[in-house]
Amino acid sequence: MSPTIKPATGAQHSRIHGVGGYRPTRVIPNSEVLNWIDSSDEWIRTRSGIAERRWAGPEETVAEMSVQAAGKAVAMAGIRPEQIGGVIVATVSHLKQTPAIATEIAQRLGCGTAPAFDISAACAGFGYGLSLADGMVRGGSAEYVLVIGVERLSDLTDVTDRSTAFIFGDGAGAAIVGPSDTPGIGKVIWGSDGSQADVISQTQAWDTAFAKPDAVNGAGDETKWPALRMEGQAVFRWAVYDMAKVAEQALEAAGITADQLGAFIPHQANMRIIDAMVKKLDLPPSVPVARDIAETGNTSAASIPLAMERMLERGEAKSGDLALIIGFGAGLVYAAAVVTLP
Repeated sequence: MSPTIKPATGAQHSRIHGVGGYRPTRVIPNSEVLNWIDSSDEWIRTRSGIAERRWAGPEETVAEMSVQAAGKAVAMAGIRPEQIGGVIVATVSHLKQTPAIATEIAQRLGCGTAPAFDISAACAGFGYGLSLADGMVRGGSAEYVLVIGVERLSDLTDVTDRSTAFIFGDGAGAAIVGPSDTPGIGKVIWGSDGSQADVISQTQAWDTAFAKPDAVNGAGDETKWPALRMEGQAVFRWAVYDMAKVAEQALEAAGITADQLGAFIPHQANMRIIDAMVKKLDLPPSVPVARDIAETGNTSAASIPLAMERMLERGEAKSGDLALIIGFGAGLVYAAAVVTLP
C-alpha cells in the first residue's frame, strides 16, 4: 500500500476578527482638482459622488500606510503580531517589481517568518485576499492571516485627464482573518473577464515608458510616466448589470436574503454605480450602504476595508452584523462574499 499524506487540520470556520484603516493627512477637495482640469465641483459630484479624496505625502508610503492600518486591525483582533501566520497585500501601486512589499510589512510588524506575498487584483484585491486567507485558516497553514488592501493611486494619476483626474485616492485597509466556531466568511464568488482587459488599464507598460538600458552605454531614454486610464461607460455598464448578479450569487451561496443584511459594503468606485447596484439588488432602506467614496475617492483594493472600518466607527453598522461586500475592477476581476463584521 502506498503511503498517504497526513491530512491538514485547520479551523472548521473562519471570520474577520479585526479591521483597521489609514487615510493620508492631505485632503484634496474638488476645488483643487479644478486647477488641473476644465470642470466644476457640481460636475464631479454628479458624475462620481466625490467631494474630496486623500493623497499620500512622501512619508506615507505603501508600506507605512499598511503598517498603520494593520496595527489597528491587530489591536482590534486582540492578538499579537507573532501569531500572524500569513501576510497578503493586495495592491497595484507598489512600484517595485520585486521584492513584494508584503515581506517588508511583515518584518516591520514583527510577524516572524510568516509567509508574505503581494497579489494584483485591482479593486477586487481585498476580496481575493479574503478568499485566500479563509482557505489558509481552514486548511491549517495559518491560525491568523493579515489581509491588506493598499494603494497610492496618486502616483498613477494623470491630473490632465479630465475623465480620471478626480477619481482616485490613497489609503490602506487591513483585516485579521482567524478561526471561528461558526461560519463568518461566506463562499467567495470571484472571477475574471479578460476579454475586457483594456477597459481599465495602465496607459503603457514600464518597458515602453522607459527605454531599456543600452547594453553598451547603460542608459535609456525616459518617455512618459504611465497612468491609469478607464472607459467609464463600459465600466459603469459592467459594474451595474454584471456585478449585481455576482452580488446575488454571494447572497445565495451564504443562504442569506437581502433583508437579513446589516450592511452593504461595495467597492467605492462611483456613487452612481453604488446607487444603481442598491436598486438592482432591491435592498430595503433599512440596510446601511457604505458611501465612503464621497470623502475618500476610489482607493481600489483599500476601499472595502476602509469603508468597513468607517461604518463601524460611526455606528452605521455593528459587530456581528452580516455585510455583503463586493469588489470589481481592472482585469476585469471581481469578488463578492457575505461576511460577519468584527
